[in-house]
Amino acid sequence: MMSSMREFFKLESSSGIILVVAAILAMIMANSPLAIYYNMLIEMPVEVRVGPLELAKPLLLWINDGLMAVFFFLVGLELKRELLEGELKQIGNVVLPGLAAVGGMVVPALFYLLFNQDNTTAMQGWAIPTATDIAFALGVLSLLGKRVPISLKIFLVSLAIFDDMGAIIIIAIFYTADISLLSMMIAASCLVGLFILNRRGTSEMTPYILLGTIMWVAVLKSGVHATLAGVALALFIPMKSRHNPGQSLLKQMEHDLHGAVAFFILPLFAFANAGISLEGIGLSQLLHPVPLGIATGLFFGKQIGVFLFCWLGIKLGLARLPSDISWGMLYGVSLITGIGFTMSLFVGSLAFEETGINMLFDERLGIIIGSLLSAVCGYFVLRHTLPK
Repeated sequence: MMSSMREFFKLESSSGIILVVAAILAMIMANSPLAIYYNMLIEMPVEVRVGPLELAKPLLLWINDGLMAVFFFLVGLELKRELLEGELKQIGNVVLPGLAAVGGMVVPALFYLLFNQDNTTAMQGWAIPTATDIAFALGVLSLLGKRVPISLKIFLVSLAIFDDMGAIIIIAIFYTADISLLSMMIAASCLVGLFILNRRGTSEMTPYILLGTIMWVAVLKSGVHATLAGVALALFIPMKSRHNPGQSLLKQMEHDLHGAVAFFILPLFAFANAGISLEGIGLSQLLHPVPLGIATGLFFGKQIGVFLFCWLGIKLGLARLPSDISWGMLYGVSLITGIGFTMSLFVGSLAFEETGINMLFDERLGIIIGSLLSAVCGYFVLRHTLPK
């Protein structure tokens, strides 16, 4: 178990570095003579047609709706494994990161609403600062080397899992368009088929992927965000084979996907979504309520929410602080949770792009500022509080 956790941390930390490179490259291209080619690339129309069924979207939305469904599928696999036999199986290990995740979603949203309460349009983005980017966060921890105790990393990963669960619920409830009943019926029939496969103990990958793909297309056409199909599919992947107890389709798929998601899908998403032009930017743009609400939500809201809810839980006897984690370390990790890059960009694309509200520049500017401040301050706090 510990060796697999160390492998996970190493992979996620490396992914964080690749994400930074992809984001910087996008920023360089968007602010250079290459900007026209960058925009042409992400806006390039891509069409798939099978008989009367047509899927026509720009490349950016294929990445956001298609490849990110694979990311959420992996999140679902990790969540199921952790709940069945991982760190989240024991209730005592769940309470502290669970409280931290709740505080890390509620307080940042309040910060955002504080700045944007008078603007109905801007209120669409309230969920943007509630997300944490686990790859970036672990990337910051990796800079501190072996000084970081394994329990601190486990706490951060567990918090991020709950954070992703919260993001899934928010997307399902608040960022769903008009519902197509026919498409939802097709998706529901796919769920029935997946349930039958699971109960029969089917351990072959192909039927799950086939039904999952049909369900993704149906959900995409239904008005519910297509990434939720990835989570739903993951819940039906069997943990253990009925015929071969030593075989686990879930673990096999998780292992096979981890590298592709960490080193291709998430960096590609960052590259496609992080490119903002800084031409003509001034104090008025920085002080606009949307980027100000996002930046303060990520930097102040996250650290206050995570640390405060942990402190309250420990003082009330609901949870305990691991013996090798000090209050200073906990505060440093609380700061790092304000790195919301990938997931914040994704939620922002739902709030301000797919709803037709053009505030993408404002939300991306706030995400970059808030995430950068959280990363730098979190690093220096942990560098000071971790054992030498």
